[in-house]
Amino acid sequence: MKALIETIVRPLVDYPEHIVVTEEENEHKIRYHLSVHENDVGKVIGKNGRIAKAIRTVVYAAGSDVKKKVYLDIM
Repeated sequence: MKALIETIVRPLVDYPEHIVVTEEENEHKIRYHLSVHENDVGKVIGKNGRIAKAIRTVVYAAGSDVKKKVYLDIM
């Protein structure tokens, strides 16, 4: 899933070397934290959060085969 998130975000940013995806898992959920360069945050979030919502939709759909709830935080 980390590779999927990086693959989606990489073309959107100017500083792809600053993409960091971390995973935090417990018994009921998996939470991914996406961190990008401060100049790229707006590009990843998009106007009115549309790009962030689209990224989350893809990630949630890809995680639907997992029995745990999947979350994506963008920082």
